[in-house]
Amino acid sequence: MSQLEYDNLTEIMDENRERLEEPPRYRVLIHNDHYTSMEFVVEILEQVFHHNQATAEQIMLKVHRQGLGCCGEYDREIAESKVVTVSRRASEHGFPLRCTMEKI
Repeated sequence: MSQLEYDNLTEIMDENRERLEEPPRYRVLIHNDHYTSMEFVVEILEQVFHHNQATAEQIMLKVHRQGLGCCGEYDREIAESKVVTVSRRASEHGFPLRCTMEKI
């Protein structure tokens, strides 16, 4: 391979590398309501989002006091799955807990 061919190949590879971007991340949020128990929110945070009890309680208190709490940041597919899981579990237990996601 000549030097000119090698330089052209290197330039093409550099152009392709520049076009690659990290996929967008999404923040999963839990919204406060006046019906869902604090215990259930902590349970969701532990079981669905894998937080330890202390962190789950801190997030739950933030939701309770500020109206909104971040459960974690994920790729789109994982965030969507977590939102669906939380909504399904809340509905099964008769709670109107609202869970959403937002692009970061």
